[in-house]
Amino acid sequence: MTISVEEVFETASMILHQNLDIRTTTLGINLKDCIHTDFSRFTERVYRKIYTNACRLVQEARRLESKYGIPIVNKRISITPISLIMETHCEPEKFIEMARTLDRAALDAGIDFIGGFGGLVHKGLTPADKVLIEVLPEVFAATERICAFLNVGSNVAGMNLDAVNMLGRMLKQTAVKTENAVGCAKFVVFANAPEDNPFMAGAFHGVGEPDMSLNIGISGPGVVYRVVAQNQDCDLTQLSEVIKRTVFKITRSGELIGRELAKNLAIPFGIVDISLAPTTAEGDSVADIVEAFGIEAFGGHGTTLAIALLMDAVKKGGAMASGNVGGLSGTFIPVSEDSGMIAAVKKGALDLHKLEALTAVCSVGLDMFAVPGDTPEEIINAIIADELAIGIINNKTTAVRIIPVPGKVAGQSVDFGGLLGEAPIMTVNPYSAGRFLQRGGRLPAPVTSLRN
Repeated sequence: MTISVEEVFETASMILHQNLDIRTTTLGINLKDCIHTDFSRFTERVYRKIYTNACRLVQEARRLESKYGIPIVNKRISITPISLIMETHCEPEKFIEMARTLDRAALDAGIDFIGGFGGLVHKGLTPADKVLIEVLPEVFAATERICAFLNVGSNVAGMNLDAVNMLGRMLKQTAVKTENAVGCAKFVVFANAPEDNPFMAGAFHGVGEPDMSLNIGISGPGVVYRVVAQNQDCDLTQLSEVIKRTVFKITRSGELIGRELAKNLAIPFGIVDISLAPTTAEGDSVADIVEAFGIEAFGGHGTTLAIALLMDAVKKGGAMASGNVGGLSGTFIPVSEDSGMIAAVKKGALDLHKLEALTAVCSVGLDMFAVPGDTPEEIINAIIADELAIGIINNKTTAVRIIPVPGKVAGQSVDFGGLLGEAPIMTVNPYSAGRFLQRGGRLPAPVTSLRN
């Protein structure tokens, strides 16, 4: 497909004035071939494989930034879920030592984050999974770049409530052990987690992936906002078409970079994730797009409709541009990472109830939101379970990044700085579902799982 001069100038304007960038290049690395009965040799193999390939990723990504002038904001690594390769070294001290090894490899290679320090526990917990959850507070306290995940449910397996019931305590311990509870921002719990997600904190290299693959995450809320603001008189069908055409162009740029980078690294190109991922930078907000639709404040009635329209248009535009769309692809609504959402919470337009409703149509879930530090463990577990139930029943990915901030109460804020932004402390319904969740066991898979 040829590219016109007009498209070149249009893309240049997107980069210079509308915050278009490649949000992340994430190199997925299989670590199963590093396993060894001698733990010191095991960690040495892990370090060598990650460091060697991560250095190549950083070098080639910087070269393409210079060649095309498109910023590649983050260079990241995702690995085989750590509990799968630690079964024969199932001791807390060894998990922590492995985390330090991964963190050191990422630091030495110039990698921003390394994801995959997690497990797949949607039908049950192995001894390694249990140790993993128990040591996560210490892992986050001892490292800077480690990101962790758990997949606790799917539409074909249901939800593992025994795993969910371990998370409230783990998150509250993590909050105490890390400055401003920032360790909680590096942990995400999923239902229907994709194996090729390039975005942190939930990225991991799935067991169905090749030895290595390159996944690209692109983002352009500023670009979409610009075209919405310029089309104030069109109806919803026309508005959808405008967004689709814009996302088509964004996706083409991302796939061009991704395929060339994968070719230079001599590894398979995986997917391009077309999610609109906001930042706190001016003009880079999903909430601003929704308000440009004609809604007075993000979170007001009509916001769910707006997000549904936006999600559908983004997916259609991306699918039209690439046969390798994957990951989470859609629209993220992380509270602390979106300046418009931060403002909406502060003025009372957006609360936790409306945020949960929006996750029925967005591409992820309850993301990067803070709650009072004295929120009971069982209420944190119930918030997680509610959100993941939406994903299981509706056959979609949902996830939770909840941050209980010690010493903070509703109405206050915590500033994480950088990409993580500022999180207003949100009010939590005080009524407990503790007796219900204590039943444990597994939420049965919905009847839609019986497709064979």
